[in-house]
Amino acid sequence: MQGIDIFCGAGGMSLGAAACGIDVKYAVEIDVNAGATFRLNHESTELLVQDVRAVTNDRLKNVNRKQPLVVFGGPPCQGFSTSNQTNRNFANDNNWLFLEYIRLVREMMPDWVVFENVKGLVETENGFFLDAVLARFKKLGYATSVFILNSADFGVPQRRNRLFIVASLNGCEFLPPRPTVSQARTVREALEDLPVLENGDCRDLVFYKSNAKSIYARQMRKGLRRCWNNLVTQNAPHIIERYRYIPQGGNWEDIPNRLMTNYTDVTRCHTGIYRRLLDSEPSVVIGNFRKNMLVHPWEDRGLSVREAARLQSFPDNFRFVGSIGYQQQQVGNAVPPLQAKAVFSLIVR
Repeated sequence: MQGIDIFCGAGGMSLGAAACGIDVKYAVEIDVNAGATFRLNHESTELLVQDVRAVTNDRLKNVNRKQPLVVFGGPPCQGFSTSNQTNRNFANDNNWLFLEYIRLVREMMPDWVVFENVKGLVETENGFFLDAVLARFKKLGYATSVFILNSADFGVPQRRNRLFIVASLNGCEFLPPRPTVSQARTVREALEDLPVLENGDCRDLVFYKSNAKSIYARQMRKGLRRCWNNLVTQNAPHIIERYRYIPQGGNWEDIPNRLMTNYTDVTRCHTGIYRRLLDSEPSVVIGNFRKNMLVHPWEDRGLSVREAARLQSFPDNFRFVGSIGYQQQQVGNAVPPLQAKAVFSLIVR
């Protein structure tokens, strides 16, 4: 089976597809930093770093139509996220980029389509955008299956709900994939063997702290002795002082008011601000983990890029490039590869 990844980002979905034996021929991404990471880790895929609106079927010629083809990817989701109440509406231009996705599907008519997005797509504008996507697939002759998957059910040490629409040109409809693990993997399983780091650490390539302590850690390490992307945001001393008051599972509410005087109204902070991860459970969502100031479970600092990547199920041989801010953004925007793999496994079967 061949694949084409639209809005590929760093390449989480392509990683899941490749793990199922799918040959990803092309990928499309407008962001040059995410594109650089994709190119480094998916050398056999031809990457088009440009606006999807400029991509047409004649640019995607290296596809053997005698073999089955799957087009996959997720249009920008910030406008559909339940955490975004500012432009979660018809007026957000990015909310309409799904039409470009549908246009490419119409031009190529692949055997399969995997459309991924945030759970909030179901609720935005009373479900208008979800209904619009499904109606356009139906008009093109596709049968669709819709499900919301929690990444923790598929071996990802993170609770992250994502919407998947799987469209079949051959009329196939099916139930969502069954969980691949009987017990959710925890933050401790994911992070315990990773290097000891400091606030503002910028060493990038570092030896592991210890041997792998869990099956998951061994799965992620790929036999390596050192791992990349051990970069930590440099927080000011007063931020580090706040961290010291937060227990595992706690957040800004555990910080003394005298240390929060720079906030006009501290009660308006959402629950994700200054969230220290609980090591006995899967992580909270790794979105914009720098902006939310997610705190390491045992150390008074933010998460490193590699730690966040582990919580997203990126293996340690997957290297992110660009400034620390761009790397953090790439990790947070990605679809967990193990979650994507569960969906592609259904199609391959």
